[in-house]
Amino acid sequence: MKKSTPIFIALASILLLSCKENKETPKVTYENTTKTEIKTVPIDSSQIAIADLPIQMEGTSYLIHPIGDFRVYEGRSKSTYGTSNTDKVSFSVSNYNRFELTGFLQNLKFQHIDSTEIRFLTDKKVMISNVSYLNTIFEKSKRQLLVYSIIDMDTNRDKNLDANDIKSLYISAIDGTNFTKLSATMQELIDWNLVESKNRLYFRTIEDTNQNGQFDKNDRINYHFVDLLSTDFKTESYNPI
Repeated sequence: MKKSTPIFIALASILLLSCKENKETPKVTYENTTKTEIKTVPIDSSQIAIADLPIQMEGTSYLIHPIGDFRVYEGRSKSTYGTSNTDKVSFSVSNYNRFELTGFLQNLKFQHIDSTEIRFLTDKKVMISNVSYLNTIFEKSKRQLLVYSIIDMDTNRDKNLDANDIKSLYISAIDGTNFTKLSATMQELIDWNLVESKNRLYFRTIEDTNQNGQFDKNDRINYHFVDLLSTDFKTESYNPI
């Protein structure tokens, strides 16, 4: 009987490890339908809330305070007399580029430039990854709106809100009021696009119709638009296929 060589065994181990690492994490984990308990995301005591300096979208009268968290990472660094532990932290939670704010944010606070009052965007636990100011809509209609990409549910039930959960689309006024969810619950936001000539925000979502926990070619893509001049931001469906 031919024995496996150590090199062959090592290569086989690497391939097995690689396959495990490349396995995509399900974005949705379905509970047993007999269970009624509500899954909540616990507060991570190792995280510390911090706010970046406020930003003001061009042409608006509101300051936006990005709020996130940073972790203290314990690392090792070489010194003259050996090695020592050092703490590595980041004091920045967001990036700002004229009409867009990005990051991994817990919340936002809004403040009129002539006021000392500051209000939260939401009282729910969320992760905000992107905020876009629709400046061209303001130029046409004088209406100031923000569009958000937000993770608002622990859809894979790992007790964390992160990029492995479903991303949703939200909208609000420039001061954070009328904060409204546009995409349907349990549908992953694919992308969105502004059509200025019609004052509409178009977006696509994907629905896990076969309930395998993944979003793939066997699932349904849904097409929607919102009239940005409406007061209730009602989502309308359409079928371009």
